[in-house]
Amino acid sequence: MPLIRIDIVEGRSDAEVKILLDAAHRAMVEAFDVPQRDRYQIVNEHPASRMIVEDTGLDIPRTRDVALFSVTSRPRSEASKVKFYELLCRELQEHCGIDPSDVMISIVINSDSDWSFGHGRAQFLTGEL
Repeated sequence: MPLIRIDIVEGRSDAEVKILLDAAHRAMVEAFDVPQRDRYQIVNEHPASRMIVEDTGLDIPRTRDVALFSVTSRPRSEASKVKFYELLCRELQEHCGIDPSDVMISIVINSDSDWSFGHGRAQFLTGEL
């Protein structure tokens, strides 16, 4: 159920984007214990000049491979969030060659009433989920 929006610099092939999406999903499944088919991902590609991702004064180097992950989710424990950060960076480095310094993650929490998966119903509230 977490919705992941990924902003990247344009130029990756469809195959590279698929590998990135698969890596993100593996991290999500393991860290947040979501079902395998619980997959909602959107990729937005931008010209390099349209994406500025600085380091908040932490001296973190960024390259053209920078990827910004915005995750919208029901509440998660701090431990599962930290696990997700670590797993995502590991998956992206291992399968995509993206250095952990090029990964920024933001998680926004909402509640059950904030989700409708279709048919105009709030499935978490109706008991369908």
